[in-house]
Amino acid sequence: MTPHRNFSPGEPLWICRRCSLLEVSGLCGTQLKLEITESVLIENTQLATSLLLEIKQHQIQLCLDDFGTGYSSLSYLHQFPIDVLKIDRSFVAQLEADNDKREIVKAITNLGTTLGLTVVAEGVETAGQATFLQSIGCLGAQGYYFSPPVPEPEVQKFFYRVPSQYSSHS
Repeated sequence: MTPHRNFSPGEPLWICRRCSLLEVSGLCGTQLKLEITESVLIENTQLATSLLLEIKQHQIQLCLDDFGTGYSSLSYLHQFPIDVLKIDRSFVAQLEADNDKREIVKAITNLGTTLGLTVVAEGVETAGQATFLQSIGCLGAQGYYFSPPVPEPEVQKFFYRVPSQYSSHS
């Protein structure tokens, strides 16, 4: 399991400091994932591209958060160096009751997988949702079904409670 950190457009200095800390500490960038939303990408695509490429030099994985809502341009999937595609919780919440949502989640999962991206579903709250996601090949999942957000000092305890089929994902 890798810690995730949300990235907002006003944080380029945070990114530079974090990359410097990785170099000084000897930690590997693969031990961190940055979550960015589509709105961050469209505000200034040139700056976003520059920052994301710098981040990638440190092997930090980039997650496109809340995919499927907002602007959702498919061009982002090849324009930016994205590693993880995170399906927005609004689709996951209705999986069991809405066939259209199931088909959208299947399509996003297939698209991401075909492009070599890791696909993670956000907002998984029931066993039925987790089972469906696993059945379509969406092997990454986050949500209260597994655990509420865990404070850093309690992370070790978390590993003993995660349902085994997802313990190594997301």
